[in-house]
Amino acid sequence: MNFYALIIGTEILNARREDKHFTFLRDELAKHGHELFASFIVKDNIKLIKKSFELIKNDEKSVLFSFGGIGSTPDDLTREISAEVFTSKPLVRHKQFEQDIIEKFKDEAYPHRIHMSDLPLNANLLKNPVNNMSGYSLQNRFFFVPGFPQMAHPMLEDVIKTHFASSEEKFRFTLIANTSENTLINLMQKIPDDVELSSLPIFKEEKASVELSLSGYQKSKLEYYFNIFCKELDKKNIVFYLLE
Repeated sequence: MNFYALIIGTEILNARREDKHFTFLRDELAKHGHELFASFIVKDNIKLIKKSFELIKNDEKSVLFSFGGIGSTPDDLTREISAEVFTSKPLVRHKQFEQDIIEKFKDEAYPHRIHMSDLPLNANLLKNPVNNMSGYSLQNRFFFVPGFPQMAHPMLEDVIKTHFASSEEKFRFTLIANTSENTLINLMQKIPDDVELSSLPIFKEEKASVELSLSGYQKSKLEYYFNIFCKELDKKNIVFYLLE
């Protein structure tokens, strides 16, 4: 699965608020053996949000966590755009959510708050433990929560625990070598696509070194390619050490 975070909020980009969603989601997924595939912070802009949703929808392996834009003010655009992109249908009134809004706000549910219950067709509610103003999901793949961290984070903790608690074990082998990246590029080019390569240059006291890491799901394949790097470094008498 490719996990995407879409954080909607002009107030983050213009520095009126600090983002708290990326770190939370990264760490929460990591608890269950997952990694983020991509994370975007976007303005409250119809075209931009729509293009972002379309990009994620077109990935057959995608899982979306969308933060913000599901309220009742004019700058809350997520519900309508998500209906267009993910269902190709107009919003429909969700009867249970409608009743929850009426019970909480009574007469003040009208004329604006009630529209929070207009959701994409076949949306499922996500329980909001703070005020019962729900988020929603589509196809158990696309999840939409409020922008408030104190509401969104407990909601997604439950989502991840319910739908994505188990994952295939991923392995990683890492070394730091007292040489530049250039020394190892020829070997890097031989790494197959199903092995993730990470090469991070390090400069300390004007001396170059490199942190090289291989990760993936086939431990024997990782060990094979990782040993090629170790043998090459030994052959060239380059000092290196392994990281746990």
